[in-house]
Amino acid sequence: MLCDIITSLEGSVRPVVYLAEGLVNMGYEVAVVSPVILPEAELEMNRMGIKTANLNMKHFSSALDSSLLWFETWMYEALFKLNSRHEKNRFPAAINFSHVVFAPSTFWYLQGPPSTALGDISSQFPPGFKAAYSILKPIIDYLDGKVIKRAKEFSLFMIANSKFCASMYSKFGLKVHDIIYPPLDRRIFRPSTESPSEDYVLTYFGKETKFSVIKRIADLGVKIKAFGSKTLFINRDLLKHPNIEFLGKLSTEVLVDAYSNALFTLFPFTHEPFGYIPLESMACGTPTLTYGMQGPGEYIVDGESGWLVNDDASMVKKAIEIWRGGYPSKIRKRCVERSMAFDGEIYVERWLKLLDSFNVI
Repeated sequence: MLCDIITSLEGSVRPVVYLAEGLVNMGYEVAVVSPVILPEAELEMNRMGIKTANLNMKHFSSALDSSLLWFETWMYEALFKLNSRHEKNRFPAAINFSHVVFAPSTFWYLQGPPSTALGDISSQFPPGFKAAYSILKPIIDYLDGKVIKRAKEFSLFMIANSKFCASMYSKFGLKVHDIIYPPLDRRIFRPSTESPSEDYVLTYFGKETKFSVIKRIADLGVKIKAFGSKTLFINRDLLKHPNIEFLGKLSTEVLVDAYSNALFTLFPFTHEPFGYIPLESMACGTPTLTYGMQGPGEYIVDGESGWLVNDDASMVKKAIEIWRGGYPSKIRKRCVERSMAFDGEIYVERWLKLLDSFNVI
């Protein structure tokens, strides 16, 4: 299997790792090829029995900023086909989970074109980044189209991680053959308590976050705890807001507890092909307030496993309403039930059927 850069086993790397681990546990031999694999992540994969082929591509971006490192490796591929040349078709792939390295493969798993993502999140860029992006946008769009066209020639079948994701690639002329939603390990993401404190709202700070919405909600008295990394996109005043406690990057165990005890999870995003955060929150029994569009709009049932709104003003209004009035306890139970459809075992079974039907395994 081909994969993007691997700095940890979360995010866009999760689909390949879950599948590889599942296949290894069934007795299959699996190798994952990536342009860059950090030592700790590689060691963890090897402990699972997953073989790794680290291309060790040279990079200038810090491994601590995975977004910049990913963009750098994507540029190498888009401009010079450098990653694929280094791979040299030594590893024909059953599945390509990557957007930065290519080789002949049966399936290409689509997780979102970078040009579309950048276009959506650019509204949250600091002024300097926004100016640079406006200049580079035509080049990035052209290169992304070129990469996708070449990737299409390498792969026989296209599988997308959501209906919304499939719609984005259709604009590039790709025919998506099936949808397989990313996996969730429900052995890990589950309620950590039967008596949640519900005295705060949990949110995420990242490059896709609409920070202005979070600030408006905090200004109206809602106590918010935020996790994530201190990205360049965060307004530093938010970190000093009296109603916002920034927790930083959390271990999985602490994150599960943070989800479980929150009244609800607030997820105002600019771009989200699928959205792990609302799903993880649901699995921990906590509903999410987000937009009724893109990935999260496909699996959250409004009023049953969360709330879907159409715009920022509606999100602020609904957040205050829930903070002050709460919601029926049965919603927490429905969240857990709804998350069962995304269990990692179901995800592996879907892939097994596809791989078997095309005699890949």
